[in-house]
Amino acid sequence: MIGVLVVAHGAFGENLIENVTHVLGRRPERLSHVRVDAGDKPDQIAATIKRSIAALNDGDGVLVLSDICGATPCNVATELLGQAVEMVAGVNLPMLLRSLSYRDLPLESVVEKAIVGGREGVIRIVREVSEAKHATSAS
Repeated sequence: MIGVLVVAHGAFGENLIENVTHVLGRRPERLSHVRVDAGDKPDQIAATIKRSIAALNDGDGVLVLSDICGATPCNVATELLGQAVEMVAGVNLPMLLRSLSYRDLPLESVVEKAIVGGREGVIRIVREVSEAKHATSAS
C-alpha cells in the first residue's frame, strides 16, 4: 500500500487529514503530515520528512503531497524524491481522497489519480435562476 505524506505550511496538512478522517469515517493508515512553520530550518524539515517517508514506506512507495509548488515545503521535499518516492504539488481535499482511494495501485498510477482528483475537484459553481423560478418564488 502506498504511503501518503502531506507536507504543508502550518496546520494545513493536519487539517486535511482531519477532514479526510471525517469524510471516510476513520483515519486512514499510512497517512501522515509534516508541518512547516516560519522559522523552521530547511535541514530540520528535511530530516523530519525523511523520517516520515521511512515510516510510511512499506516497500510500495510514498506519495508526497505539498501545498504550494516553489514554496519551502515543496522545495525541501523535492530534495528527498527518488526511487519509490513521488510528489505532487497543489494538494487539496479531493486530491488527497483520490490518492487514498487508489493507493493499492502502483505508485505511478496513484500519482496520476492524485493529479486528476485535484483538478476535477476544482469546479466553478454557477447558480442559475430562471425567470420562471424567480416569478414562482415571488408569488
